[in-house]
Amino acid sequence: MVKKETQKVEEIVICPECGNTHISRDYTRAELVCEGCGLVIDDGIIDQRPERRAFDREQQQKREQTGSPMTYTIHDKGLSTVIGLRNTDSYGKSIPNRNRAQMYRLRKWQKRIRISSTMEKNLTNALPSINRISSSMGLPRTVRETAAMIYRKAVLKKITRGRTIESAAAATLYAACRQCDVPRTLEEIANASNLSRKEIGRNYRAIVRGLRLKMMPPSPMEYVSRFCSKLKLNNDVQTKTLEIIKEATNQEIVSGRSPIGIAAASLYIASVLCGERRTQCEIAVVAGVTEVTIRNRYKEIVKNLDIEIVL
Repeated sequence: MVKKETQKVEEIVICPECGNTHISRDYTRAELVCEGCGLVIDDGIIDQRPERRAFDREQQQKREQTGSPMTYTIHDKGLSTVIGLRNTDSYGKSIPNRNRAQMYRLRKWQKRIRISSTMEKNLTNALPSINRISSSMGLPRTVRETAAMIYRKAVLKKITRGRTIESAAAATLYAACRQCDVPRTLEEIANASNLSRKEIGRNYRAIVRGLRLKMMPPSPMEYVSRFCSKLKLNNDVQTKTLEIIKEATNQEIVSGRSPIGIAAASLYIASVLCGERRTQCEIAVVAGVTEVTIRNRYKEIVKNLDIEIVL
């Protein structure tokens, strides 16, 4: 048969001979064949399916024939190669003892070549710190990538000069949480990095000001689900808390107030109203605020929203 040009309408292949849209793809022969008339529409198609089938992550890692994807959490973005520590060649055979000293020197020089500038040396110390803090807090991959990107920009603009690597890494991670809408308090970042809130906050403000990052204030609603989960409260309490926060926002009570304090006070009110009361001390420990803050916000919300609570 004579091969004719392929017509495509909205990415649907149409047979130019009979107008049939039932087209089969024979990847073994790299042919595009019409099921109606048998016309070979194309004989050089590319198989864009995965190379091999895998039913879990372990099988995928064993069967994949390409390298790992590019990532900003590694100083060289994961694009360089590494000489392994195994004393075997590409065929799996053991390297003779007379050549092992040479392999040791190759590994050492290859490691030196990977870190050639001061910026790369800084990144090799900072990016593992970001990964360590993120792992201990259970943060998603997107937050790690965003934090690594922010830190790279800060290093290029020399904002991190004169600051400790640990504090700058923790500050960029807090900024990434704010950008990715992943609610984490400054107290949680400080506890995970073993640094003071004051030091992280100072570096955070310097990075935001130096990079001109637009940070929107977090909403109290972002913290409710996590606080309820830690306090083992049901969905009714969570729903009631969100209703209280929404009404308080409409009444402009949350303006100029800490969103964590508003969320904690609203959660305390909802727990009392739903009959699953938690003490102010328990909520304060989970939210990372003082009982005085919860008590003050609680009084403001109850007074402005006319909520009757029987203690």
